Amino acid sequence: MTVTVRVPEELSARVPAEQRGPGLDRDAVRLLVSRGTEVTHHVFPELPRLLRAGDLLVVNTSPTLAAAVDGRIGHARVVVHVSTRGDDGRWAVELREPDGRGTTRARAGTHAGTEVVLPGAGRLVLEEPLSPRGERLWWARPAGDVLAVLRAYGRPIRYSYTERDQPLSAYQTVFALPSPDGSGSAEMPSAARPFTARLVAELVSRGVQFAPVTLHTGVASAQAHEPPYPERFAVPEASARLINAVRAGDGRVLAVGTTAVRAVESAAGPDGVVRAASGWTDLVVTPERGVRVVDGLLTGLHEPEASHLLMLEAVAGRAGVDRAYEEALRGLYLWHEFGDIHLILPDEGPHTERCDGNSW
Repeated sequence: MTVTVRVPEELSARVPAEQRGPGLDRDAVRLLVSRGTEVTHHVFPELPRLLRAGDLLVVNTSPTLAAAVDGRIGHARVVVHVSTRGDDGRWAVELREPDGRGTTRARAGTHAGTEVVLPGAGRLVLEEPLSPRGERLWWARPAGDVLAVLRAYGRPIRYSYTERDQPLSAYQTVFALPSPDGSGSAEMPSAARPFTARLVAELVSRGVQFAPVTLHTGVASAQAHEPPYPERFAVPEASARLINAVRAGDGRVLAVGTTAVRAVESAAGPDGVVRAASGWTDLVVTPERGVRVVDGLLTGLHEPEASHLLMLEAVAGRAGVDRAYEEALRGLYLWHEFGDIHLILPDEGPHTERCDGNSW
């Protein structure tokens, strides 16, 4: 990315939109809209008027888990961020230290064999790093039911730019559905947070359709901005058919969040046809790989170093992302999961064609 500026601390959204003033709802956020390098400024309730009949929104139905829980290593206090359940019963976890302000900071010195005592007689034993890229996330063997521990003692993962702890309901989107096995996302699929039932109803009344997919997000890299790790996903047959039908017509396929992009692009063949799929995806969408299905994207504002920006660049092009972020900074838009939203629409000038998987 050529975006090299730092995001000022005061542009971090510290509380949910509905807590910023009386009478506000989740949709009380701003909406930056970019088409190529053209940028316009809106508010989120204007979304139905910015889309058109026949458009399709791909939404992530993963619920957010109370994925942070206190633990101890000997006499030392730690906070465990529980990320992803593996097929072998282990869990990927990140160990962090309390920072004295109600949040956490990175913890050094983690090693194989470390035992973490959890509330309710639960335990985790760290076995090996999740990836050779680093030792932030570890595979841990649990003694006891990790999901039961989270239900009883967990809280949503929170980072230092937020003002205070929030109830789990503040981290659930309107599209979240319970998973049969209790799985969910370690962190909220936050691009969907501003949607309300009222706004969804208005979109449907205007002919906008919805295709549900699932991608259980792992713990983000708050400091290191690493590429995403493999995550569980599912694209149902009905959603695959709907996406293909919209692509065959005049509608646009717009993903709500980078998680929805990862899921649907993982289910797309080189021919751009989406087929029902589920399991693990290690897909990293980059400008070199391109997008095969997605025409546009609703997303939050990401740190300039974040790997998510490569996905945005694959959808909008580098010049378009650079221009949008310049405007977001100039317009004092708010960042992070409670912040403002960026809508990337295809530049539909006379020479624009649907992406072929490599470029616009």
